[in-house]
Amino acid sequence: MNTRLVALVFLLAIVVVVIDQVTKAIATTTLSETEARPLVGDFLTLQLVYNPGAAFSFASGMTWVFTIVAIVVVTVVIRLSHRIDSLWWAVLLGLLLGGATGNLIDRLFRQPGFGRGHVVDFLNYGGWFIGNLADVAIVSAAVGIAVLAMVGLEVDGTRAGRRAPGEQAADG
Repeated sequence: MNTRLVALVFLLAIVVVVIDQVTKAIATTTLSETEARPLVGDFLTLQLVYNPGAAFSFASGMTWVFTIVAIVVVTVVIRLSHRIDSLWWAVLLGLLLGGATGNLIDRLFRQPGFGRGHVVDFLNYGGWFIGNLADVAIVSAAVGIAVLAMVGLEVDGTRAGRRAPGEQAADG
């Protein structure tokens, strides 16, 4: 276990959670659910939405399922972080952990109640969907993890199909 990389995962996750929760607090006090404020023309506007579902308000009646999924993601990332020996994986898992935790906090502690809370979204992408900074971290991590999978970089820093130094072949 590389303790410096594990620490990086958790430090980055904490930074993401703090920024996410601060921006959500600002959004809830300064933005309106009925009026969009231009940020980058009509491409990116600020508009407050309380989202009970997933992306695009998908499955809005299943909020508790997304709470469970977020708990599973957080648990898996924490367990996986102890195998990290790659800076890229540490950064991406830190982003994923922070984003998942940021939205999980909303699901646990916002209205309408524990485990069923609505996620605060405020970044309106041209009317296509509305998200938040936790979502940006999650999507960035997902894209990065897909790239690492395509190039074969494992969490432990080895390349897929190659043995780690000192590891013997199974047949001999």
